[in-house]
Amino acid sequence: MCRSIKTLREPYVPEVTPADIDAAALQYVRKISGFRAPAAHNAAAFDAAVAAVAAATATLLDQLEVRGSRAAGQPR
Repeated sequence: MCRSIKTLREPYVPEVTPADIDAAALQYVRKISGFRAPAAHNAAAFDAAVAAVAAATATLLDQLEVRGSRAAGQPR
């Protein structure tokens, strides 16, 4: 795992913002694609991938249960 990747789940981060999730998704897509910024003809695919990864990340973080940190089902 890349050392610069910030852990977004509890107990390491008490609250995850949408901006945190978007930044993590962008970092992931950049890493996988090999592009820091896509060419114009790839921008739509790049942006769609960032949105899909952000949505999957939000779903994952909402569904994870970290025992001892908060009761299941409580909002962030």
